Amino acid sequence: MKILFVNPSSLKSKDNEVDFTISNKIPWSVIVGPSLTFQMLTATTPEEHQVKLIDEMYQKIDFNEECDLVGISSTTPHAPRAYEIADEFRKRAVKVVLGGWHSSVLPEEAKQHADAVVIGEAEESWPQLLKDVENKTLKPFYEKPVNLETIPAAERKRLLHKGGCFIYQVQATRGCTTGCRYCCITNSNYGCKIRFRPIEHVIQEIESIPQKLFYFSDPSLTLNPRYTKQLFKAMKRLNKKFSCNGNVSILYRDYELLKLANEAGCTEWDIGFESVSQESLDLMGKRTNKVEEFGSTIDKIHNFGMAVKGNFMFGMDGDYPDIFDKTINAICDWELDLAGFSILTPFPGTPLFESLEREKRILTSDWSKYDARHVVFQPKHMSPQELLDGYTRVIKTVGSTFNKTLRAIKCLKFGPYTFLRTGVANFFH
Repeated sequence: MKILFVNPSSLKSKDNEVDFTISNKIPWSVIVGPSLTFQMLTATTPEEHQVKLIDEMYQKIDFNEECDLVGISSTTPHAPRAYEIADEFRKRAVKVVLGGWHSSVLPEEAKQHADAVVIGEAEESWPQLLKDVENKTLKPFYEKPVNLETIPAAERKRLLHKGGCFIYQVQATRGCTTGCRYCCITNSNYGCKIRFRPIEHVIQEIESIPQKLFYFSDPSLTLNPRYTKQLFKAMKRLNKKFSCNGNVSILYRDYELLKLANEAGCTEWDIGFESVSQESLDLMGKRTNKVEEFGSTIDKIHNFGMAVKGNFMFGMDGDYPDIFDKTINAICDWELDLAGFSILTPFPGTPLFESLEREKRILTSDWSKYDARHVVFQPKHMSPQELLDGYTRVIKTVGSTFNKTLRAIKCLKFGPYTFLRTGVANFFH
């Protein structure tokens, strides 16, 4: 069979063509490579099948392209466009399979636009689904837990796609037990438990990557410090550079982990600080975060020669109109190397969505607006417009040309790879 994987863009629809910003025109597929989801599906696809990936951010879809099966994976903001794409292919009698976070949470909704829906992780279900397509016995839903000890590594060479790759993604673990009320991962049946790939498998995959730089896409590499320390020790000899996600509570206390991370080649820790308001963090169930530890954690990571990217959300119930200025000041005081911002978004299937729906604070069910850049609920201590305006002001202030340049220059002290990975990212993040 000829299988076509499609990565939909929330910026496009059949009725609307959005003019991309300069940063969106940059071929990020060349930088980070194709979706890890489709790399994993390719790895579990038997060799007799041909696989091709269309990333709609950079390529137009030819709905008349000859293919036997179309697989589409989407998050919530991409779901409306994913449904449009699925409908167009089905009009041409092409079988369509939908998967991803949104389809897993709302499988009945997704099934209205697909011949089959994969719920949760797909690596174990996909080979059986392909057999069922060939035998004309396709089932409406597929769901099977994945054993990380037996699934193959991501397949990068076989997947036909536009562009190359500068920074590959690698995954050593899956799942998160933190329990944040807004998180899709920790509140899903297949994401609420931490699972580990054998370290030797991870090392073999890293060794197979020709590039010097890669990124651990794990939700957090600090959830099981013992495993991570063993992994970092095994990575010392590889002479690679990488970035990864971590939690403040561990990075604040575990000097050995920071030392081993530096020795293994870590250039940047991505941390979900989420808020400078302890009240907001407590209300969201972010148990790993204590605001009083944020500054010291950043200093400790810097002392070990690694950069820090901090992520922040606005709109929590403990946020008041002064949260924006407090965040700007904190980022300046802490000397963060890179910062990312979003508007709190109640994704379907999360406790946050359920509570806001009970309180009748959900403002829209237009999934395309659930992109962390629109206000889709009624904030508690400000108006939706005040939230949007404050969020925009933070981005413009922290992301001014002067501030971006200053942070990029400061990254030079950590070496060329950190400058390339973190410093330069200030201009495109």
